[in-house]
Parts: sequence; structure tokens; C-alpha cells
Amino acid sequence: MARPLRIQYPGAVYHVTCRGIEQRKIFLDDKDRDKFLRLLSLSLNIYSVKLYAYVLMDNHFHLLVETPLGNLGEFMRHFNITYTGYFNRRRRRVGPLYQGRYKSILVDKDAYLSVLSRYIHLNPIRVKRLAKSNEKAKYDELLQYPWSSLAGYLDMCRREGMIDYTLVLADYGGDNKKGRNRYRQQIIADISEELNVKENVFGQSILGGDNFIQWVKETFLGEKKLREQPLAGEIKRYQQKEIILGLIEQETGKSLDALKDEKGDLRRLAMELLYRYGGLKGPEIGPLFGVEYSSVSQERKRLLVQIAEDQSLNEMMERLKRLCQQ
Repeated sequence: MARPLRIQYPGAVYHVTCRGIEQRKIFLDDKDRDKFLRLLSLSLNIYSVKLYAYVLMDNHFHLLVETPLGNLGEFMRHFNITYTGYFNRRRRRVGPLYQGRYKSILVDKDAYLSVLSRYIHLNPIRVKRLAKSNEKAKYDELLQYPWSSLAGYLDMCRREGMIDYTLVLADYGGDNKKGRNRYRQQIIADISEELNVKENVFGQSILGGDNFIQWVKETFLGEKKLREQPLAGEIKRYQQKEIILGLIEQETGKSLDALKDEKGDLRRLAMELLYRYGGLKGPEIGPLFGVEYSSVSQERKRLLVQIAEDQSLNEMMERLKRLCQQ
């Protein structure tokens, strides 16, 4: 059977799953789970990915993410390598942790975002030991399960900074007490109805209405479109680069020529923004500033350290991030 296509574009939403090799556990204790979530939060920040929902099971995980930069592949490659490296070092093992590459389903954001968040949150009760349990027992299990984003959707006091709750709760009346209660009631109804979205997945890789599926097919799956995509990506990238450099000059008063001689935080900040929001890589960023491409990664790492220590630099970074995301 052919592998599903990887369809990537700015603003795409995905249901991502990854399973342990040979169905083995990828979390052996809570220290593993804590580390996984910390690394996930870091990767979300590095690649500017939005997280709407997650659940960690013993031998797999589920994520519901949006990629404003159209960079799911880079995000997942970095995240999976980072966690595998941690796991292998801690267990003194070598080799792959996951069963092949991750699985991703492209999601129709308007039609399925909130439904899929609930489907993911119901995973802890889809286990053999709860198969014959009544609905109340299953609901209680969900409330007590600590390795899921569900708690933050039901209780403001249990929210996590890396989760974007607003968009999902908009379907239930908003991010307020009323919206949270409606989400809770829908979860209870889903337990009774045994919510399942798998049967609606088209071609192993798309979950959406007819119009969305047709748009994806016409835009990405035709032979002519596939040939044109790389060129279109380069044009968008060039335009984005100019926009980002213009915003930096507007904020700092420094043009690209001035930044070439600016051996400090402003140049590092420009490199980081071009990487995050322009989709450029080290070999493309380096020549802009007259440095070797290998230096770009080092400069970006130094910036992250400086941002943690310098409040004014952090505030400038946040302002520019908001401008780049508009």
C-alpha cells in the first residue's frame, strides 16, 4: 500500500500520531512524560506551531496542531529526534524509538477542529480494562487522567501555556464558563455515542468536508500542481523575507546592510525571525549577513539565551513576532 502524501501549506491543521516500535512503550514513567511535554513546548516555540490538543498513552501519542509556516515535517523531525535522543540516553539504548515515521492526517479546520479535539481527549478510555465500564466510570477516568490537554478545557486553573484553547471553545460559546461547560457536556455525550472520526478520513490522509477535500485534490494532488509547488514556495519565501526585513528595519531602524555589521543581538534576532517566519534555512540566511551557514544555528541559540536574560530584548522579539504573524 502506498504511503499517504505529506501535504504542507501555511495554516494547515493536522492530527498527528506516533507509535512505539513493535508497539513498545515510549513512556516508562512520569519523568519520561514530563520531559516529553517540555520538549514538545520547546519545539512548538522554535517552529511557531500551534497546539490545540494532546494525549499521551503508554506506547503512542496524539497531537492536534496547526502550522502557520507550513513546516510540519521540520517540526516533527526535530521533536521526535530530540525525544528519542533523551529516551535512548536515559535507557542506555540505541536505535529507533518509533514505528516508522509519524502519521499525519490533514484536517478541515472549520469542520473538524473541535470534533477532533474531543476524539483525542477520549483516547484514555479506549483501553481494554474499561471496555465493560459504564459511562460514569469512563468519564471519571477522563477527569483523573493527567497526561491530556482535556483538563485545561474544563478548568481554567489547570491550563497549560502551550495549548491554544480559544479556537476550539469558540464552537461552544467561547472561552468562558459557558463554553467550558458545553464542552464538558459534549464529552459526556461522546462517551455515550462512542465518537469515532476514522470512518470519515479520505485516502488515509484527509479529514474534511467535500469542498475541503476537493480543494486539496485540485491544489496539491494534481501532477501539474505537484510540479509547480516548489517554485510557488520559493516565491512566497522571497516575499516573506522582504516583509520580515522591512518589519525589523521599522522596529529597530537597522537595514539589512546595517545588520551585516551588527555583531550582536539585533542580527541574531533577524536570523531567528527569518528562520521562524520566512522559512529560510542556514545556507540561505548566512549569506544575507556575510557569515557561514553553520554560524546561523549558533547565533540563534545565543539569542534564546539572551532573551531569557534581557527583558527589553524579549519584548522586542514579542512585538516583531506579532507583526510577522499578522
